[in-house]
Amino acid sequence: MNISTRRKAYLKFGIAVVLYLLFLLWVKSWWGLLVLPLIYDVYVTKKIPWTWWKRSQNRTTRVIMSWVDAIVFALVAIYFLNQFFFQNFVIPSSSLEKTLLTGDYLLVSKLSYGPRIPQTPLTMPLTQNTLPVVGGKSYLEHPQWEYRRVKGLGKVEINDIVVFNYPSGDTVALKSQDQDFYGMVYGYGAALLAQQGTLGKLTPDMPYEQQQAEYARRYAAGRQYVESFPEQFGKIISHPADRRENYVKRCVGLPGQTLEIKNDTVYLDGRPNPQPENVQFRYEARFLMPLDEATKKELGITDEELGYLQAGAGMPMTGRVKKTLVERGFIAPDPPRSPLSGGDELYPHNMAKDWTTANYGPVWIPKRGASVELTPDNLPVYERCIRVYENNSLEVKNGHIYINGKASSTYTFRQDYYWMMGDNRDNSADSRFWGFVPEDHIVGKPLFVWLSLDPDYGLFNGKVRWNRLFKWVGKIK
Repeated sequence: MNISTRRKAYLKFGIAVVLYLLFLLWVKSWWGLLVLPLIYDVYVTKKIPWTWWKRSQNRTTRVIMSWVDAIVFALVAIYFLNQFFFQNFVIPSSSLEKTLLTGDYLLVSKLSYGPRIPQTPLTMPLTQNTLPVVGGKSYLEHPQWEYRRVKGLGKVEINDIVVFNYPSGDTVALKSQDQDFYGMVYGYGAALLAQQGTLGKLTPDMPYEQQQAEYARRYAAGRQYVESFPEQFGKIISHPADRRENYVKRCVGLPGQTLEIKNDTVYLDGRPNPQPENVQFRYEARFLMPLDEATKKELGITDEELGYLQAGAGMPMTGRVKKTLVERGFIAPDPPRSPLSGGDELYPHNMAKDWTTANYGPVWIPKRGASVELTPDNLPVYERCIRVYENNSLEVKNGHIYINGKASSTYTFRQDYYWMMGDNRDNSADSRFWGFVPEDHIVGKPLFVWLSLDPDYGLFNGKVRWNRLFKWVGKIK
């Protein structure tokens, strides 16, 4: 190696080392220093034959290994970018209609709230938890690292649209992953006990331990039913936090705030939080004349929404859509709201309550370092946070609460929690159904829509929503 070549090699090595050290400083992972000798060899000494195949006399070997080299490099680069910087995400459902649409492809920034150090680092790139085609888990259970998040550009703010891991997705039935496992089990259990004539009645003023005994019966009956039909529900498995399904909702409640929903309006610490511009509610509207294609496209009414109406479930509509349909004579004025979900359908599933999706709470949202006084009335609200998200044992004996074997009247939270809801309020499975989103489940913030495909239309008939391309999500309110 001549002097000029050596200087260039050291210059490239120096640049690579500076960038690499800055990355290690950012993520605070000094184990990475063990890689420095390898970087030195790549740029300077070249003792390891990294590209041995380029010198092979066998043309087939050179061709195959060039493809292997390119594929491995691409997978490593994608894994690195997805883990620490940006990730692609497609809107799978209508819970944020008409703010974000089914078929919107989002670029999600991990930098906005700070990327997480991977809890399950050994995973197949471009997969969340399941291998394509062959099925099975796309990650190795071990090693599993403790949650840690590196410094980002900011924190979750009120009304941010946020991508996060589905909190209730710790346990799933593989053939029914679109359903909340716990809500499904409690529901089947109640139905089975009612069929047997042994379903106990529950009221909010019933003693706590009596309530919990009844809910335990429902859960046991429902779980046994689901486990008895693997051909229908599939195998029951668990996922670590960062391998749970990705969801996207709007953050409507921050750590330390008291949230209450009254007549569809979210109140935070007693003050109303402004409704999103495109908030939707479901109405039992009847069309007085056929809806033409031009009006359907103009108002963004989807086949899915019309399907709800035909099924008798009511049609989701924004205020603008409802007003336009009334003014143009498609529906009668003042259509009634569709029936609301309530009672045991809502979180927490093991607490008797008369809440609905339109009138819910109040609930205090846990905050890191803050303590809550535990009582039989509020324990069901916080027990999942204490037991599942913060890994404590919790039991109630003779009216006393025991956490990790010690009698406790208060609990101090180790994480921040958030309350997430969809803008399609009557058609969104959100925190009202499965509770708080822990800080360690936060994935990132959508930046913009880079592609939008309408599932109701063909490729040459309006499939691409050109007006949504590069729409900045940060401006969506």
